[in-house]
Amino acid sequence: MSDDCIFCSIVAGEIPARTVYETDAVLAFLDANPLARGHTLVIPKSHAQHVGDLDAALASDLFDAVASLTPRIQEAVDADGANVGVNDGEAAGQEVPHVHVHVVPRFEGDGGAPIHAVAGARPDLSDDELDAVADEVAAAIDG
Repeated sequence: MSDDCIFCSIVAGEIPARTVYETDAVLAFLDANPLARGHTLVIPKSHAQHVGDLDAALASDLFDAVASLTPRIQEAVDADGANVGVNDGEAAGQEVPHVHVHVVPRFEGDGGAPIHAVAGARPDLSDDELDAVADEVAAAIDG
């Protein structure tokens, strides 16, 4: 737990939340400033700022919960689909420095955009540039 983290304070029961799901490792609650009816945040109970800070077991618990909850959230609010996303780091729009997965129900004609819209203009990369990026990412993974 982090003393200055609002999500850790929610986990500790110091700040109220509209909890919809809870296990020993994971908590899910409605977003206080929802983008859509049913917008839910799924978080690990233990503090981790970035996705890469999660150990394998906690990442599994978190994303198993997301996979299980997403269709149930959609059903509960009669949504036509959902966007599921993580803002990982300040440059990506992460406002609370605690890993959280957004499940945002979507409705036909709601005026929203696909997840691709969050990145702005797409880069125009040549095949050679794509090959170079693939090599860089693969090297970082093999590390």
